[in-house]
Amino acid sequence: MLGWVGIGLTFVLVAVSLGGYAYYRHIDGGIKREGIDPGTNRPPDTGALNVLLVGSDSREGDNKKYGPHLKEIGERTDTIMLLHISPNRDKATMISFPRDSMVMIPECRSRSGAVLPGGLRQINSAFNDGGINCTIRTLESLTNIKINHFVKVDFTGFKGIIDAIGGIEICLPKAVNDPKSKLVLGPGKHVVNGEQALGYVRTRYALGDGSDLSRIQRQQVFLTKVLEAVTSGGLLTNPVKLNAFLEAAAAAVTVDSGLTLERMVDIANSVKGLTAKELKGITVPTEPYPPDKNRVQFSEPAAREFFESVRNDVEVTAAPTPGRSAGPKIENKQVRVQVLNGTGEPGKAVQVADQLAAQGFVITEVGNAAVTATTAIRYAKKDTTDGPAYADAVAARLSKEKRTPVAGKVRPVNTQPYKGRAGVQAPDGPIVQLVIGKDWPGVRVVSAIPDSLKDKVVDSTTNPCL
Repeated sequence: MLGWVGIGLTFVLVAVSLGGYAYYRHIDGGIKREGIDPGTNRPPDTGALNVLLVGSDSREGDNKKYGPHLKEIGERTDTIMLLHISPNRDKATMISFPRDSMVMIPECRSRSGAVLPGGLRQINSAFNDGGINCTIRTLESLTNIKINHFVKVDFTGFKGIIDAIGGIEICLPKAVNDPKSKLVLGPGKHVVNGEQALGYVRTRYALGDGSDLSRIQRQQVFLTKVLEAVTSGGLLTNPVKLNAFLEAAAAAVTVDSGLTLERMVDIANSVKGLTAKELKGITVPTEPYPPDKNRVQFSEPAAREFFESVRNDVEVTAAPTPGRSAGPKIENKQVRVQVLNGTGEPGKAVQVADQLAAQGFVITEVGNAAVTATTAIRYAKKDTTDGPAYADAVAARLSKEKRTPVAGKVRPVNTQPYKGRAGVQAPDGPIVQLVIGKDWPGVRVVSAIPDSLKDKVVDSTTNPCL
């Protein structure tokens, strides 16, 4: 379990220069790789980086001490996490999928190559029966988020990473004596080694409410502590500790064949500004599964809206219009917007207006326009001085490629005053017209985690005494 620890192998390259390509090659040679083939019908690439992190509970080799009687039943995963790094590489979200979630698993091939029919099953059966390919296919079908890479680690690999770091500080709200996880510690703070850390993240019934959801939260808190240790100056400036960590991480993980040395370095360069403070942990919204109280199912529409937020966090950097100086930055609260629905889909204007208003724009009217294929941001021809800058502020909040605002507005079919955010002070300046076309890309979210889930977030400020 705890494949998410493999994140350390990627993040350790964030701020360190090892000074020699030969050394990179040496580390790379210790990493196990396998090819993936999740099929051709996959979600589009949005520019985000999505790494699937899974843990193997294999009892092969050095892992047999954790259950030699389970050696012959193969390899399962009790922990499934998706590390989502935004397209601008300035935010990281760790999404946990509870192992007890009942979901629709698509048709896959088994580890032996036989066809496995799709159906409603527990989410971790995708890995048990069809390996990493079926796990990727399942998660992509559930989230419509494309997975770029995967990292897998087992019990022994996890311990080696923690020992190489020099231990991680944890906090226990009470004394723990759990024979199942082999964790015996008193209450309060402790710096735990690899064996103790494994017990801490495996224990379920001795801490919290005994649920897998409670254990997931504790694992996410532990991950923030691992990332703090990996990216701290103490590790990165100590050649002996750094080398030990890289050697341990390389030996601990299995990754996809596309996660080459060169790809790792590219990723490291792109996320070099990230620290533990930017890492947010969140569990997919779930609710009890009615037929079985020991299982859960995704809570709708909360889960669907969450996945949509993750897909739409595309960052767009506004560029100055050629021949015109950039000028002062226009803030959202300075911009008045008229939202017109040109899709023919009922209620679309109000839906989009609500999303823009939530980001600070002042919506004046909503209404309908003639059906159009293309979304456009427009300003009045008389506003050639200020109009483009105000319209750029709206364009920057739309997902996918940035659209260039155009001069000249369209005549609405009908309009009505926008009723949301009553009492908002209307600013001066031009009114921007947003015409929603059939190619509507969506509003780029400020955070991949919706406001409705903010109280479920785990980050570096979360109380570690769980």
